Amino acid sequence: MSMISQPFALRAADLRDPGERARLDAYVRAHPQGTPFHLPAWSVAVAEGCGQKSHTLVAERADGSLAGMVPLTEIRSPLFGRALVSNGFAVGGGVLADDAALVQPLADAAWALAEKLGCPTLELRGVGGDGPEWIGDDHSYLGFSRPLAGSDEEELAAIPRKQRAEVRKALEIDLEVSTGRHEDDARAHYAVYAESVRNLGTPVFPAKLFRAVLREFDDSADITTVRRQGVAVASVLSLYMNGTVFPYWGGGTAAARALRANDRMYFALMTHAREKGCTRFDFGRSKAGTGAAAFKKNWGFPPVPLLYAKRVAAGEKPREINPLNPRYRFKVEAWKKLPLWVANQIGPHISRGLG
Repeated sequence: MSMISQPFALRAADLRDPGERARLDAYVRAHPQGTPFHLPAWSVAVAEGCGQKSHTLVAERADGSLAGMVPLTEIRSPLFGRALVSNGFAVGGGVLADDAALVQPLADAAWALAEKLGCPTLELRGVGGDGPEWIGDDHSYLGFSRPLAGSDEEELAAIPRKQRAEVRKALEIDLEVSTGRHEDDARAHYAVYAESVRNLGTPVFPAKLFRAVLREFDDSADITTVRRQGVAVASVLSLYMNGTVFPYWGGGTAAARALRANDRMYFALMTHAREKGCTRFDFGRSKAGTGAAAFKKNWGFPPVPLLYAKRVAAGEKPREINPLNPRYRFKVEAWKKLPLWVANQIGPHISRGLG
């Protein structure tokens, strides 16, 4: 155990210990900047689902109470290299601390761990380190979040006029909407999501990842699926925490656009989240300048720049996995043309190294 500055000490947490997990879970849920991606449930699920290793560093006071933490995923990929990420396969993470003075020591400890593990890149997707050795990025990604309205009618009124008209049209189409967390829900979601990301030119995550998240989050995660004549055309896996719904892995098939199935899905999710007691809808992140960012803005969600920070070993280049990078353009276009069954066979082996 290494002392930071009295009366705090740093150590690695053991997520195999139920008591440790429960204590960290309570700390994250009580912290104003806590997200589902800081929870032990996320670290455990992504480690199992993608075959990578999770680490959690904690800061404790002299009396043993938690004062800060940073969850980390050790990513090793033959295609994308090695990195320590907070948190892996998430849009958020970074350092949580009760005292601003603890942020830098925790970030420095994360870098020391990266060096020990042989990871030349450390990525903090949220609050992180400061100084000339850190590379800040507040322009690549945007976050979208706003309060939920009190009723469906008020929710419609809160959506800007053009998008409201699309939602009204979606509500008139004969579509079936269901929400659940069982095996048939998981199968329908994976089929839709796999086709959706193939059409975007990116590899699908392992099915094991989605099932692990559903298991670890229990009733704080579920799947909303839209069907047309019994066939799933849009589906999203959502997380719930502290009165906020986080639609995370969502997509639609080629038929979804004409059916306005995504519009129906997200409006139905707003209703479902309200019934679960949620008061806020977090639409997640999108890359600046993309159609996904425009879609969320059209729903009345104000874009907010997200701050990410990287630290890279001397002589190394930062890990680059952004599919918008020109170097990936031909690979993305080629992936879109793959037969779906081929993409589904190869994709999970590639995506598990993205982090």
